[in-house]
Amino acid sequence: MIIFEHIADLDLSQTLDCGQCFRWTEQPDGAFSGVAFGKSVTARTENDSLLIDGADESDRELWRSYFDLDTDYTRIRAELSCLHPVLKEAASYASGIRILRQEPFETLCTFIISQNNNIPRIKGIVGRLCENFGEPLPDGSFTFPSAKTLCKLTVEDLAPLRAGFRARYLVDASRKVSSGEVDLELCRSAPYQDARAELMKITGVGVKVADCTLLFGMHRVEAFPVDVWMKRALETLFPEMTPSDFGEYGGIAQQYIFHFSRMNPEIFG
Repeated sequence: MIIFEHIADLDLSQTLDCGQCFRWTEQPDGAFSGVAFGKSVTARTENDSLLIDGADESDRELWRSYFDLDTDYTRIRAELSCLHPVLKEAASYASGIRILRQEPFETLCTFIISQNNNIPRIKGIVGRLCENFGEPLPDGSFTFPSAKTLCKLTVEDLAPLRAGFRARYLVDASRKVSSGEVDLELCRSAPYQDARAELMKITGVGVKVADCTLLFGMHRVEAFPVDVWMKRALETLFPEMTPSDFGEYGGIAQQYIFHFSRMNPEIFG
């Protein structure tokens, strides 16, 4: 077990169930079991500590990075709260959300799967993808398959996933990433528009999926993904603002707004 003490601004339910990741499952005791970077663990909080059962001490920095524990969300939340009174309310409501530092290829694939989909179905498709093509882990779970594994498959091979039109996009993504035609590492540091354009070389990857991949897979926190739900939230709550108005931490603001809006649907009448 790894224990991180004196952790502020981390609510596992808000962070792991807010729609930025799809491989964590809440347990009856409030802990979350999941797989990340090929490692199966259970995370829980006690007071101001984060406990990760099943994790090796040698992976301490991996999990510190994954949960973004070195970022000062208190400061960021204070800065964002100055932008708009509704954002201040949303940031206070969703103050436990942190932006995970996920594996880029997995993030790309899961958000390709997310298109025109709901969270339970996304989780189902992702689970079947891992069970069919990932590597088994000792506890019976599976790793997320690599681009080198998926690039050898056809749309017909992916039929058991029941992913529909998204299967073609997954095949194209894995082939372009595996061949180097799309450079995910470049997307970490390239100018934002260039990084977005790099991802949009993939069939089926538009602005929203590219922005989600950059935010949740490369920690490009300036990204502000806009889907139908977020468009409605912006029009209703921030009619005078555009995504660029939320600044360098726009992606964190987006998550506060998304969670606040999703949990308070009465806002929209």
